Amino acid sequence: MQVLLIDGHPGSARLTSHLLDVYASALPPGCTITRIAVRDLVFDPVLHDGYAKRQAWEPDVRRVAEALLAADHLVIAFPMWWGAEPAPLSGLLSRVLLPGFAFAYHPKDPWWDRLLTGRSADLIVTMDTPPIWLWFAFGNALLRRWRGQILQFVGLKPVRTFALGPVKQGGVEKNLGKWEARLAKAARSAAGLKRVEKAMPPLPGERT
Repeated sequence: MQVLLIDGHPGSARLTSHLLDVYASALPPGCTITRIAVRDLVFDPVLHDGYAKRQAWEPDVRRVAEALLAADHLVIAFPMWWGAEPAPLSGLLSRVLLPGFAFAYHPKDPWWDRLLTGRSADLIVTMDTPPIWLWFAFGNALLRRWRGQILQFVGLKPVRTFALGPVKQGGVEKNLGKWEARLAKAARSAAGLKRVEKAMPPLPGERT
C-alpha cells in the first residue's frame, strides 16, 4: 500500500509532526510511505485567475500531485486556526485539486465526475476547541467541509476524521497517549479499508 502523509502545519517539530510519526510507525509492514511537509514546499499559494487560465505548476506542486496519484491512502494532519486549515495548506489545495485532474464538471447539468477515486483518507486535526464543542456549537463544520466538500468531492473514500483537542491548558499532556493509541489503531487498519479501483487522471499538460 502506498501511503502519502501531508503535514499541514507551517511550523516544524509541532504536534502534527509527532502525530504523523506515530501514524507512520504503526503502518503495517510493506507499506511505502511518502511524507511531505507543506512548509518545505516552494510555490505560489494563490490561484490568481481561478479556473479561467491555467497557472503553471511549480516543481513542488507537481511533486504533490504525483504523490497523490501514486497513493492508495492519504493522511493529512494540521491545526485548526480560526475554524479552518492554515493558509499554506489551503493554497496547496487550490493549486493541486484542479478541474481535469481532481474533478470534472458536467457541461449540461450541475453534477461532476470525481477523478481521484480508489483512494482512502484519514484527516487529523488538532485544536484548542474541545471536540464536543466543535460538534455542539459549530456542527463539526471543518470536518464536514473537509470530508464532503474536499476529499469526497474529488473521489477519496472512505474518509475518517480525528478531531484531537483541546491542545491548550495541559490538554496534550493529559490526552496524548489516548490520541496516539487512536491514530496507531487507524494506521493498522488502513490497509483493510474498502476502496474501488484506483483512477489515474492525467497530470495537467499530459496527453491522455
